[in-house]
Amino acid sequence: MPYQFSTIHNLQNDLRAGKTTCVKLVEENLARIETRKNLNAFLEVFKESALQKAKEVDAKIASKTAGKLAGVIVGLKDNICYKGHKVSASSKILESFESLYSATVVEKLLAEDAIIIGRCNCDEFAMGSSNENSAYGNVLNPLNEKFVPGGSSGGAAAVVAADLCHVTLGSDTGGSIRQPASFCGIVGFKPTYGRVSRWGLIAYASSFDQIGPLTKTVEDTALIFEIISGVDEFDGTMAKKEVEHYYDALSKPNPKKYKIAYLKDCIEAKGLDPEVKQKTVAALEKLKTAGHTVEAVDFPYLDYLVPVYYVLTTAEASSNLSRFDGVHYGYRSKNVTDLESTYKRSRSEGFGKEVKRRIMLGTFVLSAGYYDAYYSKGQKVRKLLQEKTNEIFKSYDFIITPSTPGTAFEFGKNSQDPIKMYLEDIFTVQANIVGIPAISVPNGLHSNGLPIGLQIMGKAFAEADLLSLAKDVEEFKK
Repeated sequence: MPYQFSTIHNLQNDLRAGKTTCVKLVEENLARIETRKNLNAFLEVFKESALQKAKEVDAKIASKTAGKLAGVIVGLKDNICYKGHKVSASSKILESFESLYSATVVEKLLAEDAIIIGRCNCDEFAMGSSNENSAYGNVLNPLNEKFVPGGSSGGAAAVVAADLCHVTLGSDTGGSIRQPASFCGIVGFKPTYGRVSRWGLIAYASSFDQIGPLTKTVEDTALIFEIISGVDEFDGTMAKKEVEHYYDALSKPNPKKYKIAYLKDCIEAKGLDPEVKQKTVAALEKLKTAGHTVEAVDFPYLDYLVPVYYVLTTAEASSNLSRFDGVHYGYRSKNVTDLESTYKRSRSEGFGKEVKRRIMLGTFVLSAGYYDAYYSKGQKVRKLLQEKTNEIFKSYDFIITPSTPGTAFEFGKNSQDPIKMYLEDIFTVQANIVGIPAISVPNGLHSNGLPIGLQIMGKAFAEADLLSLAKDVEEFKK
């Protein structure tokens, strides 16, 4: 019988007890990946390096020198660099590019004896909410293959939900970890901006991007998060705050009773699925019953979140993606005659439709005649949103909303209407605009059989309390 993974803690106990080995675990996962190749969730499987690492970790377990993640099989979103392995951000423009170094988060995982098994498909350059924008085809939702897995970390969410690896790392610019986690029925966590190094992450929007874990349980999220957090000399935006013992803290009873706000404007939003609303209200009632204070608050700026997000992120993307030009590295068109045609044709052929749309939007909002009208105004509104959110946090410990307005949708449903697709992020973008931590935890099933997620946002760097409350919500389904 193949090993049935439950938590990292149980896995390591079983490895120490000799019930399985790292090599067996990798072989079993490789076999499962092969049987579910149709999901298109892995762009590449690192068979040789994973098996080699597994042998090394088995030897460490035998000598009792193994790290905190010994035997844990990890998938990486295809915008996180791993030395000696390909990374493409699921774009043709980076086809066949091999990374010369590993991201800081990858170095930290490997140092604790994690085994990296492959790179996961995603929306091109992390731009999308459905994983329909990859240059290498759609990822299917493993719970129902007619539906999208969410995006942009759709492959990373799908492989965890399908038991093709134990945990994954994704990136979250406006909900790209939390939204697919919600659609696939797993836990997805975006830390506070500056808590986890972005060194080695292919940038989309640098003041919004944050790396985080996708896991089966809040407990595993806490452990992975603790290991990948902390100061990094290569990332100047990192906070100097000491990393807490998030994982150990979860094992102790938490007597705290919190003050929780829910955004009335989100619960009463016109586009909210009635069953998502009902499940969210039910979770709030359970929190109230558990002794927490739960109150509605007004957030009159809901309609500004998505426009501000897309003005500012596309501007940053326009700048960040200028380096992909057919000259420095990556795809170069064969139909070029001079330097100008090299730039034009390589970028036109190398980037997909959605990436080109966002580069054009970003270039427009940064242009001389429109900078003040769009980008400058967007920064002012971002400041207003930060102030309003922090005002709520003066009276409350957490803000709760649904993770998404509905469950996973069918392929093609939103792809012809960019605005409709962008509104999929309406509840998740706030955390990135403000820079606060947020988590999506499973919150039951819809009558259509698909999972619903509950989002909890916390104060900056208050991840210990956030994870504690998330674990309480996780217990509701048991």
